[in-house]
Amino acid sequence: MTADKLSAEILRQHKGVSFVGVTTCFLMYDETGEFFMAKRSKNARDENGRWEIQGGGLKWGQTAEENMIREMREESGAEAQKIDFLGYRDVFRTLDDGTPTHWIALDFAVLVDKDKVKITEPDMFDDSGWFTLGNQPSPLHSQHKTLINKHRDKLKIILKD
Repeated sequence: MTADKLSAEILRQHKGVSFVGVTTCFLMYDETGEFFMAKRSKNARDENGRWEIQGGGLKWGQTAEENMIREMREESGAEAQKIDFLGYRDVFRTLDDGTPTHWIALDFAVLVDKDKVKITEPDMFDDSGWFTLGNQPSPLHSQHKTLINKHRDKLKIILKD
């Protein structure tokens, strides 16, 4: 007996709502220790106008690292020079309509060539830039401070901060 598969669109609607979603998040940084962030546009699913690192939902059949590499290529065109797994986070949020969500975020720090990073989904982001732990844009994605605080010790070493 084979189970019918749910469509990607139905799964996307239910991830984090009907079941715990899994996402791979990546903080791209350069050799100087600056890291890349982008400002979500009005076309983004949520948290419009907020600055964030990149990431995306884990796809069936991909390892967490494969998923992160694919998302990085899709969103920025960048190639990983070095990958460090930072750890995981439980992400509890409430959507604008009041729906509670729960995700597990698998967090990575990825060394990239700064000159090769670009926004490849311009309809999803209004702006982008390179920042440091001591100089970050505002307003931030609701989970950004949690990410930084959870992995601060590792990030200080990786970013040479």
